[in-house]
Amino acid sequence: MINGFVQGINYNLKGLFLGIKTPKLLLLGILRFLILIALTIVFATLAISYHDKLMALIWVKPESIWIVWIWHFLSWLLTLFMIGTSTLIAYILSQVLFSVLIMDYMSRITERIITGNVQEPKLSLFQFTFYLIKQEIPRTILPIAISLLLFVLGWLTPFGPVIATISSLITIIFLSWDNTDLVPARRLLPFKKRVHLLIKNLPFHIGFGIYFLIPLLNSIFFSFSPVGATMYYLEVVEKQQQEQEKEKQKQEGQKKSNA
Repeated sequence: MINGFVQGINYNLKGLFLGIKTPKLLLLGILRFLILIALTIVFATLAISYHDKLMALIWVKPESIWIVWIWHFLSWLLTLFMIGTSTLIAYILSQVLFSVLIMDYMSRITERIITGNVQEPKLSLFQFTFYLIKQEIPRTILPIAISLLLFVLGWLTPFGPVIATISSLITIIFLSWDNTDLVPARRLLPFKKRVHLLIKNLPFHIGFGIYFLIPLLNSIFFSFSPVGATMYYLEVVEKQQQEQEKEKQKQEGQKKSNA
């Protein structure tokens, strides 16, 4: 368990270093970051432009100086809510429409660097693009839905700090899985098997995603996370699978010889 957690920390860092050293990966990582920032700015600006109208619908600014401070406080909360919502929408759109393709391309480049070639899926470009987007929707929506549910529970129960910790862990696990799932998804592994890989390697995903909790640095690690995740799958998971297959064949051979 501890070994998997440490591997997660190491591989995200290794991926960042490889991404910075490789021109194509560096360009794609920066592009992914800029798309998210651009969409966030667009949606935040759009949201703020409707702030006054929405606030007027909720509560017209009172004339009494005794309660106007409550109005200003609610206005501030509404601003935070609108910015948070716009950031969430920007993240979902950037992931589903743009980042999933960039992430897959970054993963392909990394696979070619590590193994010398890329195992291409037996699908047309259009089919594979649609397949990637379809796979990305649950990987993006599910953690957000769970986190929002836990956030509400945190407000309604006295276990707020505990629930907040659980929510953070769930978020970084799914964010990590969004990256470690790139290679198995490209190789068209069934969804159940990919979920099994996630559950089997939970400590790794927590360690890998721990960087996503660090303010400012999280954007940098997040932008290059497909690199480290691909390295991990090829160097650790795939080798483990090959060793298990060899052991299985060895045992079958022994059974046949004994028979």
